[in-house]
Amino acid sequence: MTPKMTPKMNMKDKDKNRKLTPTQLHLLKLFAYNDSEEFAKEIQEAIMWHFQKKLDAEMDRLWNEGIINQEKLEDLRHTDFHAKK
Repeated sequence: MTPKMTPKMNMKDKDKNRKLTPTQLHLLKLFAYNDSEEFAKEIQEAIMWHFQKKLDAEMDRLWNEGIINQEKLEDLRHTDFHAKK
């Protein structure tokens, strides 16, 4: 659980109190094994492919359930999300 911000706390104070997640701890242990730039890039690519696979599966599900279709994708393509604040 992350600490609540109080008026006197700034982000640095909040970060000091935050504990690492199990995933962060695991990655730190993994990088301690091999600290080369090449290894870091391999891990980054593996993580990227993992999330790409999850994203593809979710998009397939949305398409198959009729939640998203080509028309909606085209609408998204032409939407300026920065202007929608």
